[in-house]
Amino acid sequence: MTSHLFRSTLGVAMACLLGSSALASTLIVHAKVIDGSGTPARAVSVRIDKDRIVAVGQLAPAPGDAVVDAKGLTLAPGFIDAHSHHDRSADKTPDMAVLTAQGVTTIVVGQDGESALPLNAYFEQLARSPLAVNVASYTGHGSLRARAMGQDYKRPATQAEIARMRDELAEDLRAGSLGLSTGLEYDPGIYATSDEVVALAKTAGEGGGRYISHLRSEDVRLDAAIDEIIAIGREARLPVQISHLKIGIVDRWGQAPAILAKLDAARAQGVDITADVYPYSYWQSNLSVLLPERNFEDRAAARFALTKLTTPEGLRIAVFAPDPSLVGKSIAQIAAERHADPVETYLALTRQSEAYGAAHPEVERVDAVIGAAMAEPDIAAFIAWKNSVICSDGMTHGLHPRGFGAFAKILRVYVREKRLLTLEQAVHKMSAQTAAQLGLADRGTIAPGQYADLVLFDPARVADRSDLDHPNALATGVSTVWVNGVAVFDKDRPTGARPGAVVRRAGWRQPD
Repeated sequence: MTSHLFRSTLGVAMACLLGSSALASTLIVHAKVIDGSGTPARAVSVRIDKDRIVAVGQLAPAPGDAVVDAKGLTLAPGFIDAHSHHDRSADKTPDMAVLTAQGVTTIVVGQDGESALPLNAYFEQLARSPLAVNVASYTGHGSLRARAMGQDYKRPATQAEIARMRDELAEDLRAGSLGLSTGLEYDPGIYATSDEVVALAKTAGEGGGRYISHLRSEDVRLDAAIDEIIAIGREARLPVQISHLKIGIVDRWGQAPAILAKLDAARAQGVDITADVYPYSYWQSNLSVLLPERNFEDRAAARFALTKLTTPEGLRIAVFAPDPSLVGKSIAQIAAERHADPVETYLALTRQSEAYGAAHPEVERVDAVIGAAMAEPDIAAFIAWKNSVICSDGMTHGLHPRGFGAFAKILRVYVREKRLLTLEQAVHKMSAQTAAQLGLADRGTIAPGQYADLVLFDPARVADRSDLDHPNALATGVSTVWVNGVAVFDKDRPTGARPGAVVRRAGWRQPD
């Protein structure tokens, strides 16, 4: 009998060229199947043929089946990362083991207002050189704004510029974009008016898309930022999602219930608002994000940031193109080495980064920092909210452990240790609920007709191993992962197969 690993290893080259159609059907037996719907696990078998699930139930092997004995492990739909940056430099690690070791089979990119443009060209590139996982994408407002306004973006856009952005967004929607993403705390989106965003969100809604946003503020002006996204959902009449929902200011720790009450009230009034969350108390962003006025001489603002939004010890350099030797050090450490004040050290580094970026526009990422900022009870409350799903907000080559551990950490901490969620609830949030909220069709559940994105894992052993000191440690406890019917991860390592597909929003049709 041919094992699934032998099939996938032998057929790697053919699978890359021809897809799973070159492979026989697979029957997975003796698994505890959690189908993604939230219902209890069942002792059933699952048959895969080509890239689809064709049967679920009490099934006997058929001639030609490759039988996989799950030996009592749990079989679930492949997890969907609702907010990912793993597409950055993905060509360097197309096996995407950082994700598949956690059971992730689909990533949703184009986040925080930044995406490839036009998306159709990016999708064609992925078709020519696929990854081991599927990719869906939003269209980034910041990317649209940069194309329409160039370097003259520190102002409201004109009607002509908004019209150009709407035209390009409409083109992306026709190519299968999920909708519009914004990064309203970042350049150039920080300078956009709400009217500009509403106009673009209306285009997204008219094209069947959605709206997802890194809010204008996750700390001092959090309430106003939430009010804005609710208003956008109401005025543009489309589903809206808060990216990586958090409370990033010390003075408001413990107020998650009040925020969730505001979101529930908006939902009761007809606004389809949801959120994604990652299970870490520290974020990753750029140096300037802590200075919303972009005044790099403002000591009072910097002191506030290093007291209320994070601390000198809790703000660690993850990327610093002007001086890579600083990577991994905290602001406190750098200040001590320089015999300088942490506030001035932070401002000096920010000025240095801004100057370097202006002189080297070809550098994609000049700086990044990891900041400790959130309280665990708030994180747990946001994860438990019935309308939240799970994301990593992670990268393959970053220093934040979330890129390597977010989904495994949910299963280890919030299911096994804290029992905040049942295993079925966690799987639902990471699969079917995510697919429904993001408008992804034919994925997220184990049922006939669905794409065969599956993860076989041991709930008692699955665990994240990445932390701040070891950010790139792979998760453990996942046995086998299939993407579109092809095994991409097996026996603690990637198989080398790259059957990942471009995933377009539900209802998308190939243009005539």
